[in-house]
Amino acid sequence: MNAIDHAVDRLADAASTGRPCDPVRDLVTDITAAYQVQRRLNARRTAPVTGRKIGLTSPAVQRQLGVDQPDFGVLFADMEVTGTAPTARLLQPKAEAEIAFVLASDLDAGELDLTTVRAAVGYATPALEIVDSRIANWDITIIDTVADNASSGLYVLGSQRLPLSAFEPVEATMRMYAGDEIVSEGDGAACLGDPLNALLWLARTARDLGDPLRAGQVVLSGALGPMVPVSPGLTVRAEISTLGTVAVTFEDAS
Repeated sequence: MNAIDHAVDRLADAASTGRPCDPVRDLVTDITAAYQVQRRLNARRTAPVTGRKIGLTSPAVQRQLGVDQPDFGVLFADMEVTGTAPTARLLQPKAEAEIAFVLASDLDAGELDLTTVRAAVGYATPALEIVDSRIANWDITIIDTVADNASSGLYVLGSQRLPLSAFEPVEATMRMYAGDEIVSEGDGAACLGDPLNALLWLARTARDLGDPLRAGQVVLSGALGPMVPVSPGLTVRAEISTLGTVAVTFEDAS
C-alpha cells in the first residue's frame, strides 16, 4: 500500500469506528495528494452528491494554517438533516452559520466571474454547517482537513429562500445562539470579503478539476463567524439578517 492508501484507510477506520485517528500529514505532504485522499474516500459513499462546502474562508484561519486560499469538500444527501442532528454519527462536532446558495444553472463553461456566478444562483438560504473531524482533538493542518473531506459532517438549510435580487450576501449580519446565549457573531464580509467571492473561487476550481458545479446543487459558502463546539441536547439557532433563521437540536445520545 502507498501513503495515500494508508491515509484513506486511517480516516475511513475513524469514521466507521467512531474513534478519532492521528493526523494524516505524516502520510501525505501536499494539497494535491490530500485531495486524492478525499476523492478516494468520497468514492466509497453511496449517497447522491448534493453539492459542495467551502472551508477556510476566514483570513485569520488561513493564516493559522499557513495557506492563502480556501478548500472544499463534497456534500452528500445523507449529510442533510432537518430539526435534529444525530450525535451518534458525529465524533467532535462544531457548528457554524453560513449562507447557502442553491444553483439554478451549471457553472461549467464560458467566463466565470462574479456576474456569471450571481446569475447562476437560484436562491440563497440560511444554513448551519455541523463540521466534524476524524482527526483526534482537531489537530489539523490544511493537509488533514482537505483529506478529511474538508472536515465535513452534516448540514441544515433554513426554510426561507431569497433570490439575490432581494438579498445582498456581503451585507448580511449573523448571530448564532446556543440555547439562549449568543455564541458567535459575524457578517458577510468575513467570508472572503463576500460569500459570492467564495462561490466564484469554488466554481473556477471545480471546473478546472473537471467536476463543475451543476444546477440544483447546494453550496455552503463558508462561515460568517467563529464555529463553536456542540453537545447532545443543545439547540443551535442562527439568525442571518434578511435571510431568516435556521436551527437544529442535537439528539441526546443517551
